Amino acid sequence: MPRLIRLEGERCADAQDDFVTLEEEAPDPGGDIVVSLARFLAEEQALRDRPGGRVGVRLEPADEVEALEGRLSGLTLVALAFPRFRDGRPFTSAHLLRTRLGFGGEIRAVGDVLRDQAGFMARCGFNAFEPADGSSAEEWAAAIARHTHVYQRAADQRSPAFVERQGG
Repeated sequence: MPRLIRLEGERCADAQDDFVTLEEEAPDPGGDIVVSLARFLAEEQALRDRPGGRVGVRLEPADEVEALEGRLSGLTLVALAFPRFRDGRPFTSAHLLRTRLGFGGEIRAVGDVLRDQAGFMARCGFNAFEPADGSSAEEWAAAIARHTHVYQRAADQRSPAFVERQGG
């Protein structure tokens, strides 16, 4: 099972992952589950009505996050897959989930998740990570805090450097 790190405020901590990711046709084992976007859309009402356990959705880079618009209530987790580090579409999906769709739950980076991208992930709205290299929560916290100034607005609401210079 991969390591799970959660960002809580400005602190990163190792976390227990209670979610099981289901393959497309796998039966529901009960408990907390993560399903593909296609399965969620096809079985939405049954998933919402299932007794006990939380539901999360996994999006691949080609999946359109807007398909979840109006469907986020009751979802605890959205896992955004990085099949390889060069694919940046999950950054956009995380940002859209936080800003345009108003999702307040866990946005988890899964797949080829690299600590070098930690600061950018946090700025876009990710608050949970499954690091591909097994790095520690302390290493992730240091990577996220590495840059003290930012140059543009993002989902994390940090003030850009030009605003700081103006005293605001």
